[in-house]
Amino acid sequence: MSRKIIIAGGGTGGHIFPAIAIAGALKKIDPGIELLFVGAKGKMEMEKVPQAGYNIEGIDIAGLNRSSLIKNIGLPFKLVKSFFQVRGIIRRFMPDAVVGVGGYSSFPVLRAAQSKGIPTFIHESNSFAGKANQWLGKKATGIFVASDGMEKFFPAEKIKVTGNPVRAHLTSSVVDRATAIRSFGLDPDKPTLLCTGGSLGARGINEAIAAHLEEFAVDGVQLIWQTGKPFAQQAATLCSGRPNIWTADFITKMEYAFAAGDVVISRSGAMSIAELCVAGKAAVFVPFPFAAEDHQTANAQRLVDKGAGILVKDSEAKEKLVATAIGLLKDEARRRQLEENIHRLAVTNADEVIAEEILKQCSN
Repeated sequence: MSRKIIIAGGGTGGHIFPAIAIAGALKKIDPGIELLFVGAKGKMEMEKVPQAGYNIEGIDIAGLNRSSLIKNIGLPFKLVKSFFQVRGIIRRFMPDAVVGVGGYSSFPVLRAAQSKGIPTFIHESNSFAGKANQWLGKKATGIFVASDGMEKFFPAEKIKVTGNPVRAHLTSSVVDRATAIRSFGLDPDKPTLLCTGGSLGARGINEAIAAHLEEFAVDGVQLIWQTGKPFAQQAATLCSGRPNIWTADFITKMEYAFAAGDVVISRSGAMSIAELCVAGKAAVFVPFPFAAEDHQTANAQRLVDKGAGILVKDSEAKEKLVATAIGLLKDEARRRQLEENIHRLAVTNADEVIAEEILKQCSN
């Protein structure tokens, strides 16, 4: 009889893409396995998961809004409703295990599974664990983490250091720089900067880039700019008539973007960092300042301490970001050193290690 596993979580690419990577590894080891994703209605997982070929059920759940407390009034009602929805999903699907990858929908699904004695697994991608995961970790069967030192958040005996799963097409990419740059309609002979604020965009980064567009042409620099949907129209208008800039709300073929970019501007979410490590890219990190427990700053500082990245605060991005990135493009020796140091931190088989451990525990 085939095993059945629920994978819960989402909200951003940083949760969705590793979840899909884990699903792929589970399928590779056990082709007969039945997988069901559970995500938050209206969030990007409801689109990205079916595109990857997996079934998903949506629940009515939202996260805590840290910038506007009044918007949290309906949160307790949504949480209660989501628990009833999750109980129905678990009763119908009858999973052998539940895996939580972070995001709003992880909590009610793992909590419901734990109350029924179903084995649960947590993947904590950041170097600072969120409160929900810390609480769920007490009853979890196993906890997969990206880095050492997570005993301060979770029971030490349950932790397995695996690194973060990276999208398969990034770990196996053989795209060369010239081909990648031409795919964006740009010139392979010119230095190229890749700017990505993550799957949903990053206002601080976007505003910093928009304020200094003239400087790219002056310095002979090309820009590949992923803006996220909220800033896409504004960026398209600003970049009209600028042949040295390619812009869109989302880049589907990130392996081409990484191959094209000589330097990358990025948020410092755990998955963005994991992918940049695999790609071996010199990067300027701009941590999202409102991330829970400021974990993005902790993520970026860890790389800075290892000589594997540069950090620019979001509050200083408008003044410093573009000059810092262009300066790095021109400093080949420093760029090469950053590339070597970040590439040493790459983990390419985290999805397989996690999948094997889940299936092993399910068989016990």
